[in-house]
Amino acid sequence: MKPASLKTQVSSGGVIFRKHKGRIEVALIAVKGGTVWCLPKGIVNKGETPEETALREVEEETGLKGNILGKIGQISYWYFIKEENVKCKKTVYFYLMQYVSGSTDNHDWEVDESAWFPIDEAINKIAFKGDREIVEKAKRMILDNG
Repeated sequence: MKPASLKTQVSSGGVIFRKHKGRIEVALIAVKGGTVWCLPKGIVNKGETPEETALREVEEETGLKGNILGKIGQISYWYFIKEENVKCKKTVYFYLMQYVSGSTDNHDWEVDESAWFPIDEAINKIAFKGDREIVEKAKRMILDNG
């Protein structure tokens, strides 16, 4: 069997939040039959900026529109694409977004569910360490900016 080749991918996503009944809430998505909760994100298309991708993906996957307030940070990880026998290094840029409009009922077919959670509950619910760290950073940014 020939060794796996290498590939890179760039994705972008966001932490969309609102202040609801005096508390900060963020929207998460569920995938893999509703068993894995994570942040909305997707591949940056040709001709798109990471910011444009983040806004598009958040809207597609959560049903929510937001305004970008700033860049939270980025995460990188490796995964294996079995069908292509390729090792892939993925870098994901995350942006903090203030909720503007929309409903989590309007998420697209790629996700099983989209829902609002109080931010601390969201941090505990997220399946991936990198996503959790991004939401923890987002919480600090929101609190620092009042």
